[in-house]
Amino acid sequence: MRKIFGLSCILTILFVVPTVQYVLAAGDEPGEYLDRRVEIWNLFFRLMTVAFVIGAVVSGTLIWLVLRFRESNPKAKPTKYEEAGEW
Repeated sequence: MRKIFGLSCILTILFVVPTVQYVLAAGDEPGEYLDRRVEIWNLFFRLMTVAFVIGAVVSGTLIWLVLRFRESNPKAKPTKYEEAGEW
């Protein structure tokens, strides 16, 4: 449960931090207009960068797990089911 809570906190922070800048900048100086297309593209680019980084970390973790716990790994220890022949 703590891992899920921590992961949700991290994802929330990664989403909220880039958006707060744009919310507060909307009324920054009177008389100046924001180009919404540019701001939307910048937000999209930042969030896609975050998504690619998270995807790379998850993919790397899965690859590491598959290589670490494969059956042909010489350091792999047999489980109690494999020793008893229950497979």
